[in-house]
Amino acid sequence: MGFDDKFDNKTEEFSGKAKETVGDMTGDDELKAEGSAEQLKGKSKQVGEKVKDLGKDVKDKFSK
Repeated sequence: MGFDDKFDNKTEEFSGKAKETVGDMTGDDELKAEGSAEQLKGKSKQVGEKVKDLGKDVKDKFSK
């Protein structure tokens, strides 16, 4: 995956953090939970990207 995917994942994480913060400040537990879930989803995708990058790096080293 490329830079665009990584950027989208980070954007999703920050968006979730904003929702969670607003939900916390306004007492909206549903918005807070939605934000927390969005953050987790974004972070999970980032981990997946890092694993893919690591796999590509290992493959490249053995291809030389």
